Formats: sequence, structure tokens, C-alpha cells
Amino acid sequence: MAVYAQLGTSSDDWPSGPGQTLIPQQPDDELTSMLNEIDASRINATINKLVSFGTRHTSSNQTDPVRGIGAARDWIASQMRLYAAASNGRMTVEVPSYVQTPASEIPTTTVISNIVATLKGTEDSNRTYVISGHYDSRVTDVENFTDDAPGADDDGSGVAISMELARIFATHVPKATIMFAVVAGEEQGLYGSNFMAQTLKTARVDVQGMLDNDIVGSPNGDVGTPPAPFDIRMFVQGIPSSETSAQISERTSVGGENDSPARQLGRFVSEVSQNSLTQMNVHPIWRQDRFLRGGDHESFLKAGFPAVRFTEPQENFAHQHQDVRVVNGVQFGDLAEFVDYDFVARVGKVNGAALWSLAQAPGTPKNVKLDT
Repeated sequence: MAVYAQLGTSSDDWPSGPGQTLIPQQPDDELTSMLNEIDASRINATINKLVSFGTRHTSSNQTDPVRGIGAARDWIASQMRLYAAASNGRMTVEVPSYVQTPASEIPTTTVISNIVATLKGTEDSNRTYVISGHYDSRVTDVENFTDDAPGADDDGSGVAISMELARIFATHVPKATIMFAVVAGEEQGLYGSNFMAQTLKTARVDVQGMLDNDIVGSPNGDVGTPPAPFDIRMFVQGIPSSETSAQISERTSVGGENDSPARQLGRFVSEVSQNSLTQMNVHPIWRQDRFLRGGDHESFLKAGFPAVRFTEPQENFAHQHQDVRVVNGVQFGDLAEFVDYDFVARVGKVNGAALWSLAQAPGTPKNVKLDT
């Protein structure tokens, strides 16, 4: 205690060491311009357009031009193609699909379709970064595909971020490839993201980071909790779920539980995404996801790719996975009126800063060994 008292509490009083103060990376002029283009009014329009399709349930109508997941799919793809038209051929848009036979929470044979806008890197095109949100929605009964399921926050907010960044990035030239994805089948079991992750793995695409935005639409939690408009949670896995028992044993034997690729990705994101432009505090949560919950980043983690999940700082469970109804004067349902579009725009800036910084930086070191 006497030694501590002599040293005092100021960092200037502590003995010098081999470390140095971590100074967050500031956006350069190009990134500053890109982040300033993120438009809350466009995000508002995107989310409300998604809500207008009534339901986007994975099993809903795929051919009706105005209602159901098929109409939403076609509109998202058309918007992505408009963005790609400004890229001088660098961005391409695809709607990769597959037929899912009856399975857990998929009662009938169903086409699962993702929408992916790919902006090719100019120097290292196989090195790839993915950003994703899911466009399917649900109500209380996960198999109810007829009732309105607005899905404004879950996950219209994440879709809006993928789309807004695709629009802005299309006119820029990254060194590595960036994929702006909008996936389906999340609510029934991560079907679309698993299809995408396994396709990339089979093609030997070097995915060095995946950012999943799922429920990023509001800083407000349940009644009685104060809002947190400048905070976002980032869930970061420790021990990789793709490792074998032998690999896990080796990792834990050297104390490497906190040094996984996902953890390193999370640290990089935190460093480059907290600044005066984003105005956001990124809070790493050192676990894969919330208790008893999951998301599309898990599909990429299982495929061996580093991935993190962004989710709003505190959730209001009356506004997700709920039938639209009023009970004792309380409005239930994932409605657009509960979305804070300025908040979504700031989360978009966090993602934009991370994506661009990753794509412009050197890639992940390969074949690193522990020399004992």
C-alpha cells in the first residue's frame, strides 16, 4: 500500500514499460467524405420500404409483386443494381439462391435467396470482407408467414446499413474486395448466411472479416432504462467454434483464448470506429452472442472466418419477434415508429469506418506459429 501511495494515481507516475498508449486511428480525407455521405433520411426510406411489404417471412409469397419476401428480394436487388451502375464495372450484384427442403422451422420446400453486391479489390481481390443484415422477418410464431411482420429493427436496420454502404462505396476503389450482403432465412436457423459462408469456403475465398448488423435500430431499451444513443454492442467470440478439440487444447495450454481471429478483428474495429465522425462508443462483449440468442455471424464463425455482431445497446423485447398488437395500452410489434434513424446512421458510420480501414490495410498475417 505504501508503494502504491508513493506512485500516486496519475499515469505519469507509473514506471515506464515496453508498451505505448493506444491512439485510435482517425479517418483520412477519403474515409471522412464517405462517412459524411451516410444519410439518415435514406435509411428511413429504406426501412419504411421494407416494412411496406407487409411480411418478409422466409416462407411468405415469393411471386407477389407487392407483398412478401419475394417482392422485398426483388426491390433490394434492383436498388443494389442502381448503386452498382455508378461503379464503372467494379461492383456486381447477384441473387444466389438454393432450394431448402423441409427442415427445422421450414415446413415446406422453400427457395432461400440472398442479395450480394460485390465491390472488387484492385490489389488483393481474393482477400474479402463481408457486411450483412437479414431481410426476413417474423412475429411471435416463427412459422406464421401470413400476418404482418414489419421487421423494422429486426432486421430492416441491418439491411439498410448494408445497402447504404453499398451505395456510397460503389464510387470508391478498395484494395481488397468488399461484399455487401442481405441474407434470408435467419429467423428459421441462419439458412441464408450458412449458404453464403459455405459457398465462400468452398470457393476458397479468403474472408478475413465479417460484420453482422442485427437489431441496430434503437438506443432505447425496455421501459425504465435510460437511452444510450452513442453506444453500440459488438459481440466477439473467444475460442473459435471451427477449431477441433486438439486445437482448442493447444490454444488453452498457451493462454490463447483471448487471441482468436475474431477477437483481433474486434479490437481492430474498436480502434478505427470510435472517433469524432462516428460519435459512437463501441462496447466489445466477449462472448459469441447474447444469452440463448444467435445470428448470421455464427455461420461465418463455423466456417472458420472471423466475424462479429453489432446489436443495439439495450433491447426492447416488446418490439422484436412480436405479433403487432396493443395490450393494456402498450404497443407491441417491430414497427418503424420505434426506429431512431440518426442512431442507425451512426452505426452505419461505425461499420463504414471498419470496412474501409480493413480493405485498405494489409491483410491478416498467414501461417503464424508459436515459437517455443
